[in-house]
Parts: sequence; structure tokens; C-alpha cells
Amino acid sequence: MSQPTQVETAMGLLITAFHKYSGKEGDKYTLSKGELKDLLNNELGSVFGKTTDQKAVDKIFKDLDANADGSVDFQEYVTLVACLTTLCNDFFKDHKK
Repeated sequence: MSQPTQVETAMGLLITAFHKYSGKEGDKYTLSKGELKDLLNNELGSVFGKTTDQKAVDKIFKDLDANADGSVDFQEYVTLVACLTTLCNDFFKDHKK
């Protein structure tokens, strides 16, 4: 069997990171506010900085919780990662000029 491509590896890492934090406080397929805060701090700390401002966490959570069910599911999480990836790409694209 061949080695996974970079994109396949990245997909696996995104899935693994989500499930590392989901389910510690309830549904194992969603992130609670506390789980999201832990994920942001531990996995995206260099992007967000350490998230100590609860109002900021509440706003991020509310914005991500598209269906307003009180949790962040995998699709909502991937939306966050896609938006951040787009912003990073734009940043590096602008700075290469």
C-alpha cells in the first residue's frame, strides 16, 4: 500500500485533533465550550494565542455553532479550520510579493 499523500495526512490529523477533545464533557462527536477552548489553546495557540478571555471563547463558540445546538460538531470545526487556513494562505500570499 502506498504512503498517504500530504492532503490525506492532513485530513487524518484534523480528524484526530477533533476527537482528541470531543466527548470529554458529553457527546463524543461534538465539542463543548470547554473542549473547544482546550482545542484552541493546545492545537491553535500559535494562531489564536492562549484563549483566556471567556467572552472571546463565547463569541467564537457562538459563531461556530451554526445550528445553535449548544455544541460544535465536526463540520462546524472544519469550517473554522478552513477559514483559518484561507486567512493564513492570504497572509503568506500577500507577504511573498
